[in-house]
Amino acid sequence: TPQQMERLLDGIHQHLPLQKGAEFTMELNPDDGTPELLSVMKEGGVNRLSMGVQTFNNDLLKAIGRKHTKETAIRTIENARKVGFENMSIDLIFRLPKQTIADFEESLKMAMALDLPHYSIYSLILEQKTVFYNLMRQGKLPLPTQDEEADMFELAMKTMEEFGRHHYEISNYAVPGYESRHNLHYWKADEYFAFGAGAHGYVNGVRYQNNGPIQHYLAPLREGKLPIFSETLLTKKQLIEEFMFLGLRKFSGVSKIEFMERFGNSMDEIYSEVIQELIEEGLLTTTSDGYVLTHQGKFLGNNVFQSFLIDENQNETF
Repeated sequence: TPQQMERLLDGIHQHLPLQKGAEFTMELNPDDGTPELLSVMKEGGVNRLSMGVQTFNNDLLKAIGRKHTKETAIRTIENARKVGFENMSIDLIFRLPKQTIADFEESLKMAMALDLPHYSIYSLILEQKTVFYNLMRQGKLPLPTQDEEADMFELAMKTMEEFGRHHYEISNYAVPGYESRHNLHYWKADEYFAFGAGAHGYVNGVRYQNNGPIQHYLAPLREGKLPIFSETLLTKKQLIEEFMFLGLRKFSGVSKIEFMERFGNSMDEIYSEVIQELIEEGLLTTTSDGYVLTHQGKFLGNNVFQSFLIDENQNETF
């Protein structure tokens, strides 16, 4: 409710004083965007909204179990603009069951008609133990083919470029200056804290996760303890691999200088053969200070990232 939101935002400002000009993003369900709630968010310092619209096709929305419609999504964006929100992003998904290229093209057109400064466009990932995953295993999920998926990705890139949204990360497009700052922070493998049930954090080389169920999260806090469910100390090998995986998602690429500063090793020394092979295959190219995915590499990103897993026998290199 607006009252609960006001209390939450007051608490955030009380305990987490924000830097002037800091990005303050809040996720919003497209069917929750009442003028009252949006006004409280704006007055409470939220300056960026992100909404999981997924598609502007009502039949597809119903098929994937979403409660909102294209009409409610558009109305929420209009309401947000009326109360003063300018920095907004929506998520779209392609490769949905029964989705055609024409369906996706229509969703892109409607998305661009909204003229937002940021769009996140993802290919559907089927998580294990979900209804969709089980249906796929049984051959009962009519997904687009791999070629159709590639055509949809190509269409997204082309459309975004035509409308002046630069492709700054595999799944993200923005008007220059409106890139998602918190996501860039993750992709740079920088540190972040976890607040809230089930949240993940990364501090001092340790990745941790908070307790998921809300009561399990609150109980330790009432006793003055941290509600951490699990902690993993990342090895240097894992940190190097993550630097490459995450860095190559960005279309500024990975920096050899930054790699040396972080790890005390040369990127080319550890990955010389891998990098050479990927360049020869046309998946990677050089920049003034490192490497970046080629256009072809964008389609095969996961294959490229897996190439940077370090063989256990290589540990003596660093």
